Amino acid sequence: MEDTSRKAEILVVEDEDNIAIALNYLLTREGYSQTRIATGEGAADLIRSSKPDLVLLDVMLPAVSGYEICQSVRADPACKDVRILMMTARGSAMERRKGLAMGADGFISKPFELKELREAVRTILAGESDDMPKAGIADA
Repeated sequence: MEDTSRKAEILVVEDEDNIAIALNYLLTREGYSQTRIATGEGAADLIRSSKPDLVLLDVMLPAVSGYEICQSVRADPACKDVRILMMTARGSAMERRKGLAMGADGFISKPFELKELREAVRTILAGESDDMPKAGIADA
């Protein structure tokens, strides 16, 4: 029997403090357990060691890009169950395709509405991917 009372573990990889504060507020309110790392350096190792249920991964990070982190995590079979939602201020269709091609389960553009992010997180944690609402996605 599955333990439905377990909080989902979410790792936030985000260098912008104001965005991280908003994410902290939303995730705490939704009842998720979370950790944050503010740089790309060491993020892939942290993901491998902690195996969170979901990673909210900024694309543009100091040291190592979100794309590189996503690709590295997806190359590790031990992390096959880790879900990744990429976030970026560059919300073009090409950026979205690149993120999904690297193995992301979803992609959301900044700035995003908290409601849109909440829905994206719930959808991905429910095991659905890429067919979620395309929150803030420009089809340019």
